[in-house]
Amino acid sequence: MIQVTPFERLGAFKNDWLDAHHHFSFSSYYDPERMGFGPLRVWNDDRIQAGTGFDMHGHRDMEIITYVRRGAITHTDHLKNVGRTEAGDVQVMSAGSGIMHAEHNQESEATELFQIWIEPARRGVAPAWAARSFPKDERAGRLLALASGRLADEGVLPIHQDATLFGASMAAGRGLEFDIEPGRIVYLVPSAGSIVVNGIAVPNRAGVAITDETKLTISGPDAFDLVLADLPGRA
Repeated sequence: MIQVTPFERLGAFKNDWLDAHHHFSFSSYYDPERMGFGPLRVWNDDRIQAGTGFDMHGHRDMEIITYVRRGAITHTDHLKNVGRTEAGDVQVMSAGSGIMHAEHNQESEATELFQIWIEPARRGVAPAWAARSFPKDERAGRLLALASGRLADEGVLPIHQDATLFGASMAAGRGLEFDIEPGRIVYLVPSAGSIVVNGIAVPNRAGVAITDETKLTISGPDAFDLVLADLPGRA
């Protein structure tokens, strides 16, 4: 089954510095039918104005992945990690037993990003943060693993869950296929452009929840970028 939620139907929050759209219930947005998808708990589509951001605050027992679509985000935490993650790159924060952090847009333009939270398989792990550059040519024409708890490829950012986040950048007229293992589910979002998944049209920045499928055939009328989460299913 392939269920598409258009961008316009996502939860929304806006103030003078943040324009956020929520794929699942988050903060003031609550929908009992959209509490998550397997261990995927949050997928926020955020636009953060220049010179603003999230001040120091805490998290526990959550794998928080940030995929930057435009601009850059600067991370600081109580472990003395400091890092700037720019468009196309990824950072992972394992909140574990507890971490205090801040995320600020120190650029001269708005930053756009996906904030993705995945529940960990183990609680109370040591908190950690890491980031990696993923040049566009590395994910051109294919799905490239960005963060994973099941793939040990060199350079893939580790998370504490049997899940993998992939990214792809496809030229006009190009498509890709993805095999889904038995018992697994997929959530994907076209981060740029619109796509067609198994014959179903998916507009830009829509959320796609996929269950009980064995193979995905993904294409687009024009060039597109894609972020895809391969997840363990839950009864």
